[in-house]
Amino acid sequence: MRAVQKRGPKAPYAAAVQEQQSIIAKFGGDLNMDILGEMETLHLNIQEALRMHPPLLMVMRYVKQPFSVTTSKGNTYTIPKGDICMVSPNFSHMLPTVFKHPESFEPERFMPPRDEDKKKPYSYLGFGGGRHACIGQNFAYLQIKSIWSVLLRNFDFEMLDPVPEPDYDSMVIGPKAARVRYTRRKV
Repeated sequence: MRAVQKRGPKAPYAAAVQEQQSIIAKFGGDLNMDILGEMETLHLNIQEALRMHPPLLMVMRYVKQPFSVTTSKGNTYTIPKGDICMVSPNFSHMLPTVFKHPESFEPERFMPPRDEDKKKPYSYLGFGGGRHACIGQNFAYLQIKSIWSVLLRNFDFEMLDPVPEPDYDSMVIGPKAARVRYTRRKV
């Protein structure tokens, strides 16, 4: 996620914390697939974090049949059979022609009426797209939701350092080191 620099009700993750409190009020402390499925706000936060900080620098595909691509400026290019085509989620997720205010953490961009990820095909590539999208994406969302659900229920977070830069030294991009203070919530 972008910086979690503030604590309390104005923190960027405050809506996800409020959702966790509602889930606890409704289901108690249980956590199962049905309960995870009700965590829409947390899901939107995860999607937005993946949009802003995708773990893969590029996705490549072998072109099996020629196709045409038209840019936002109206230029059309034909990609011939046999070429290798590449898309960079890091770049495409920051296009202002696709995502309004791309540098801002706005999870609501994935909800109606905005639906920015649906206005153009393959605008959002958090787990790839098309036939070759990650088959483990649903499991990944369950894992991420489970971990963040427990963390948000139990801790407040505060960035002690500036937002870390991406670390491009490996195939999967992660953040460079940064310090985060976590404080256990009072029960």
